[in-house]
Amino acid sequence: MLRRQFLNSMIGGAGAAGLALSQTSPSPGVTLERPAAGTPHKGKVLLAVQAHSDDIPLSAAGTVAKLVQEGYTGYLLRTSNDDMGDAPGLGTPGTIGENVLGNERDNARLVSILGLKGHFDFNYNNHYMGGVAFNELLCRIIFLIRFLKVDTVVCWDPWAHDEENPDHYVTARAVEAACWIAGRRHDYPEQVAAGFAPHAVTDKYYFARRPEITRVVDISEVIDKKVEANRANVAKGPAGTNGSRLRAELARRNLRLPLLGEDDATADRNYIKEFVLARNRELGKRHGVAYAEAFHYIGPGAGGRDSRIEEYIRKHAVPLR
Repeated sequence: MLRRQFLNSMIGGAGAAGLALSQTSPSPGVTLERPAAGTPHKGKVLLAVQAHSDDIPLSAAGTVAKLVQEGYTGYLLRTSNDDMGDAPGLGTPGTIGENVLGNERDNARLVSILGLKGHFDFNYNNHYMGGVAFNELLCRIIFLIRFLKVDTVVCWDPWAHDEENPDHYVTARAVEAACWIAGRRHDYPEQVAAGFAPHAVTDKYYFARRPEITRVVDISEVIDKKVEANRANVAKGPAGTNGSRLRAELARRNLRLPLLGEDDATADRNYIKEFVLARNRELGKRHGVAYAEAFHYIGPGAGGRDSRIEEYIRKHAVPLR
């Protein structure tokens, strides 16, 4: 989760055909991915993986919504049960069990908000995934990749710096390994025998606290979906209901902020757009768009044949006589 990072920022200042890519970027080596016309990704499958119910909303909801809008069939995987996933004084009151239920409901709401087809919950204990049997987690993700025939994943970066939450890096490393192993026919042959053919993942959008940025995605057209994805996180508190909380607090002091409007829903939406998504707005400004998300992107062929060989084939191959 990135709650502390976002709260700190608020306190401080409150490829493929049809894919629109731009190589012109203020940052060398960074590709700007713009919205694509039509549905160039029709027939492809996206798996958005998060350890907790607010990971995708905070870090990648815009990109997930954009890719689904461009034709992907999308699914959501949450690896923890969020039993420790609240913000002290802000999240779900009551017991750990009530916390689990609140986050489970919030997570399920993301399906309709982001246009996904379905979701899966692995239900490991929150903050305790460092003790999960890695091969068990790996096998479960491989099964989903083969079952759904996943082409693209969106997830935490397994090799990023400054990650303090074990749920994040354990999930990410399992996803990284599963994307490769899922394409190998001798691994988990019982899955293959059951009819789930080997299927490797070819695209990876990795997000992180301090990412190695190789791709910036323009999410301006779907920013309202990112707002709604964060508004759905009521159980965790910092994003979903802070606007209405602040509006009520100011009213008790006989004050109001025009930004927060005249009702709670408007207050929450405008608060999220102004404060929670400030980093997305700042990143977008640096790249000439309204809002953006940053990723360490790994594309097709990254683990395959040497690109020099492919280039040589392209230049020198001739038809068979």
